[in-house]
Formats: sequence, structure tokens, C-alpha cells
Amino acid sequence: MLIDFFFMLRTAGIPVSVTEFLTLLDALSRRVAGYSVEDFYYLSRAALVKDERHFDRFDQMFGVHFQGLQALFDEIAGEIPDEWLRAAGMRHLSEEEKQQIEALGGWDKLMETLRERLAEQRERHQGGSKWIGTGGTSPFGAYGYNPEGIRIGQDGSRNRRAVKVWDRRDFKNLDDSVEIGTRNIKIALRRLRQFARQGAAEELDLDDTIRSTARNAGFLDLKLTPERHNAVKVLLFFDVGGSMDDHVKICQELFSAARSEFKHLEYFYFHNFIYESVWKDNARRMRERIATVELMHTYGSDHKLVFIGDASMSPYEIIHPGGSVEHWNEEPGAAWINRLLHTFGSAIWLNPEPAQRWDYTPSIGITREIMQERMFPLTLAGLEQGIKELQKAGSGVPM
Repeated sequence: MLIDFFFMLRTAGIPVSVTEFLTLLDALSRRVAGYSVEDFYYLSRAALVKDERHFDRFDQMFGVHFQGLQALFDEIAGEIPDEWLRAAGMRHLSEEEKQQIEALGGWDKLMETLRERLAEQRERHQGGSKWIGTGGTSPFGAYGYNPEGIRIGQDGSRNRRAVKVWDRRDFKNLDDSVEIGTRNIKIALRRLRQFARQGAAEELDLDDTIRSTARNAGFLDLKLTPERHNAVKVLLFFDVGGSMDDHVKICQELFSAARSEFKHLEYFYFHNFIYESVWKDNARRMRERIATVELMHTYGSDHKLVFIGDASMSPYEIIHPGGSVEHWNEEPGAAWINRLLHTFGSAIWLNPEPAQRWDYTPSIGITREIMQERMFPLTLAGLEQGIKELQKAGSGVPM
């Protein structure tokens, strides 16, 4: 019974250690508490709880375990996030019902209507088709459906139809220490390597040492040479969050393989498309951004660009000012990626979405056109094709 009580306290968040539990058992064996429930209560609390902030939680768990009381429902209900209760009205529509819902008719109309709703609306709405609310078919709100809308107040994506998101979202960094499930990715990347010897002479040149020693009448004459390393320089740009959550595993495998194969490698994150800034750490992406212009001025034109993303988004995010799903961009994403391509020249886009779906997603078609058809599926065959494209660009062949 006491062991169950110990684990109950741990589960409740009270930091009870094994040492404290053994102290309680020792006190009981010495008859410190006698046979009084009250004495046992004070003894167990003194032995197990070292921070008075946990007294209330201890009292509740003590009552539940030793008196058969039910856990206080009010406390449990009070910890349920408000978003969970709102999601109870989540709208689920059939495909036929979804086809009957019409979009407002374009970016300008959508933004103009949102301004009107913000000016007119005075209360919360549920299940409607006009106001900013939840569980309806309005273009504005959460947990409903509209073929082209602005998501407000929803935890995560459901139908992936939003053209803009009025919420702060947290993304996770890719893990570059993931154990590769197959060596084929590394083998494909090795085809891009260009070895060179640069820098300080730190590595023993055995052949030259033997020749020099022989010429020196047998007296040892050590010869050193710079370390041989991969001279290829790569900039990786990873799309994170949203629909890319489905492809985290393959992206981590590619990231881990690239980190082990290329000495001159830098990586950056973006969401959906490239704009005026990117970032290195998703936990700080709101505070620590790197201007895209700064990248063009920092890294030489001999760097090769590799974009990794599904390119699945609203076309507005690529071609329209303000089209970014998360912020107001003064210039369209197409302008920024064209600047990168003009600066570096050697670039490919790897898409984890199956190639047979590309023709059914307008944003993928736009991205392929901007990339001059240098988009390849993120498969072993597609990776090999992309490597060949980068090699061709590096050899001076017009792209």
C-alpha cells in the first residue's frame, strides 16, 4: 500500500525520492507514529515533502489513497485548456459538403472582408459562415472548414487550406544526430565531393617522406601536407512546420548525412517559402533572424544552394506581397528566391512530396518554374539527379 502511495505522489508531481521513502519506513518500524491516522499523516508529510508548496497536493493524494476519496474534479477541470473545450465544436464535413462551400474570391477580397469583420464583430461566434468564430464555414476562425481562409486561434493545421495564420507557432529544430537508416543517402551525397588540400601542413605525406629520406642518405626527413578535405560549399534551407511535419524523418536523415559529408556546410530554416529573413534556431525564430540579403553578402557565389520543402502552400505566399502565412512581407517570396538564384546560380529544390502529386498543386508548379525545373523528389533517385545538376552547374555548363 505504501509503495502505491509513493508512486501516486510521484505521478502527482511531488518530487519524492527513494531515500525519503526509506526514511518514512524506518520511522514506522520504530513506532514513531503509533496507530493514529493523524500522527501518520504528519509523519509521512514531514518525511516525504520537503517544499511547502507541495503540501496541498500531498493532502489531496493522502485523502484519495487512505480514505478512498475521489480526486477533486474541480481541480482537474480547471487544468483543461480552454482550447480543448472550444474544439468540442469542431466541424466535420463530408467531401460533398466541402465542395458546396465557396471561397470569397481572391487575396484582396479576403483581406478586405477581414478588416470589415474586425471592425464590426463584438462577440464570440460558433458554427457560422460569416463572423470570426469556431466550427463553422467562415473564412476566418478555427476548427471549421473553408477552401481559402485565415486561421485564427487554432492549435495546429487540420485541412491545410489557410492562406494566412494569425497565431504564433513553435517549430522544432531538425536533429542532425539521427542515426541514418540507410547508407545510400550518404553515398549519393559523396558524388558531389571535390577534394582539395588547403591550409596548414599537418598531415604526414608518407610517399614524399620516403623519397626525401632516401635522398638524405637515410636520415629521416619528415614531409607534411595540408589535410585532404571536401572543398564543396553547401547552404541548406529546410522548410519546417505545417505540412512539413509529415516529412521530419527523411529531412533529419538528409540533414545528418550532409553534416557528416560536407565540411563547408551552413543550414537555415524557413516556413513555406523564402522571404526577407531566415533563422538558425526554431526556438528563437521570433527574436533571432538572419536577413536574406546578409546571406548573399556573407557567402561566396561558389556555394551551392539546396532547398528542402514540399512547396505546398497558397500561391499567394509566393507571388503576392503580404502573402506570407505568418507575417506581412513587403515583397513576394518569388522576388527573394530569384535574388538567391542570381547570386549563387548553383541550386536545386528537393521535394519530399511524391512526384505524381506535383501537377495537382499549383504552388509546386510555380516553384518549379522559378527553379527552372531544378526540383527533384526527395528520394534516392531524385537525390542522385539533383547531385548531377549541381555538378553540371559547378562545371560551368549553362543551367
